Amino acid sequence: MANIPACAIGLGSNLGESLVILTGAIERLKIHPQIKLLDVSSWYHTAPIGPPQPDYLNGCATVETSLSALELLSVLQSIETEFGRVRGEVWGARTLDLDLLLYSDRVIDLPTLQVPHPHMCDRAFVLVPLAQIAPDWLEPKSGKSIATLVAKLEDSDVKLVR
Repeated sequence: MANIPACAIGLGSNLGESLVILTGAIERLKIHPQIKLLDVSSWYHTAPIGPPQPDYLNGCATVETSLSALELLSVLQSIETEFGRVRGEVWGARTLDLDLLLYSDRVIDLPTLQVPHPHMCDRAFVLVPLAQIAPDWLEPKSGKSIATLVAKLEDSDVKLVR
C-alpha cells in the first residue's frame, strides 16, 4: 500500500469479556477491505481515569489504510457500536473504546476529530503499548518519538497481561 497513511489506534475495554471484545475488534480491523493490520501490541491492565469503574485492558494497533481520517473514525465507531459501546458519561466505563491516536504525521483539528489524540502524550495506557510496536514513530506536535515520550512518564501503572 504505497503512499497510504500508517495510523495508530488505541484499544480499551473494561466492561464485559474485555479480552474477547478487544480480540474481536482486531479481527474486524483485519477483515476490513481498506485497512491493512500491521501490528498489535500486547494487552495491558491499566487503572481507569475518571469516575470509579473497573480497571481497563488496553493495547494499540498500527494499520495502513486508504480511508481518510474521518472515514477511519467512522469505521472505528461502528466497530465500537457492534461490541455494545454506549456513549454516556465522559471517561466512563465502556465495552470498547477505539481511538485514532495518529494518522501518519498529520495534525488534524476538527470538531469531531483531533489527531494526535488529545492527552495521548500523558497517558501510559496509550504510550506503553504503542512504544512496544512503534517506538520510533514521531508524535507530530512534539516531534518526539513514542519511546522518548514513554520514557518521560513519571508513573506508569500499566501491567503487562501474561
